[in-house]
Amino acid sequence: MWCRRLSHLQSRLQDLLRGRVTCWALQQPNFKSLFPLAIHWHHTASKSLNCVWQQHEDHFELQYANTVMRFDYVWLRDHCLSASCYNSKTHQRSLDTASVDLCIQPKTIRLDETTLFFTWPDGHVTRYDLDWLVKNSYEGQKQKVIQPRILWNAEIYQQAQVPSVDFQSFLETKEGLKNFLQNFLLYGIAFVENVPPTQEHTEKLAERISLIRETIYGRMWYFTSDFSRGDTAYTKLALDRHTDTTYFQEPCGIQVFHCLKHEGTGGRTLLVDGFYAAGQVLQKAPEEFELLSKVPLKHEYIENVGECHNHMIGVGPVLNIYPWNKELYMIRYNNYDRAVINTVPYDVVHRWYTAHRTLTIELRKPENEFWVKLKPGRVLFIDNWRILHGRESFTGYRQLCGCYLTRDDVLNTARLLGLQA
Repeated sequence: MWCRRLSHLQSRLQDLLRGRVTCWALQQPNFKSLFPLAIHWHHTASKSLNCVWQQHEDHFELQYANTVMRFDYVWLRDHCLSASCYNSKTHQRSLDTASVDLCIQPKTIRLDETTLFFTWPDGHVTRYDLDWLVKNSYEGQKQKVIQPRILWNAEIYQQAQVPSVDFQSFLETKEGLKNFLQNFLLYGIAFVENVPPTQEHTEKLAERISLIRETIYGRMWYFTSDFSRGDTAYTKLALDRHTDTTYFQEPCGIQVFHCLKHEGTGGRTLLVDGFYAAGQVLQKAPEEFELLSKVPLKHEYIENVGECHNHMIGVGPVLNIYPWNKELYMIRYNNYDRAVINTVPYDVVHRWYTAHRTLTIELRKPENEFWVKLKPGRVLFIDNWRILHGRESFTGYRQLCGCYLTRDDVLNTARLLGLQA
């Protein structure tokens, strides 16, 4: 309660200093008596650093590197990197967060070159480098992209002439692996050429960058159009653009495709950058983009074929974003597997259908469609959280193998090679 009163008084004081009341009030002789608990504002400026800071009643305000940042005092105490609060060997917090006084305030604050020193009531000193604060502030994160990407339609991707990576280079050199992963992170798809057309070599390829995720389809899947599973993929029918495993609570991150044999016609693979299409929606209808990022839906997979009995349900919005910077990190789009919409109130449903239609129109624009013919020896990696895939109908005998990879392991491999992921 006392913290709230202090915060309220401080808020009133800030309003006054920002000119939200008349100058006449500031000139009254009894002005100070209106705020008996108002603190003195501390102000330090460094001309060489262009750094200014002020100590408020309930937070610390810092202006540095063209960024205005605000830090809660509990946050500042909780993130202390001293030896008693943080284990630098394990990179883990040692401080018990629940032991920090929620009304804590620093006794003193001082700036020494590029380091801020906070002395707390118990005498403990916390040191923060100014650049560390910029990097880790909420305001800094709002301006930061988690994973750089190149959004594309068919023309953009074809003009980029993204090179494939040779099988041997991929397996045996860091340079080949790094080039592959850089292309994959930027575009959401990448190819490896000259792979022996066997399931064993495809598996060896996948294991180079990740653990293989075992699912209801097994570890390495191998299929033809024999309808051996209760899924349209196991037919010769055309498949509209979609992402896979939307019915998992955590959809699979990366998909690997290798066409081992095709004796017939058709069967081209369709690829669409879902993030590019969603970006078009954001530009043209931002309120619809927001709705697609907030409305939760159920996706469902029901299978009763032979010995396979599964009932999977996954829940999530079509567009998944980081709330602090609105960066899109996953699209969950599969009209085949979307379950009954019973998680949305009636007054939202029609607006959702309108937004869904807007996104679908973008996804189906011919200029956004990149078609590729899979063939033996050419392995395709797809970011299943970003790229929608489909296929045209085909004739004849067609064999494919592939697998799903754990997203965390692929990104971990990329980071170990020095890539931003």
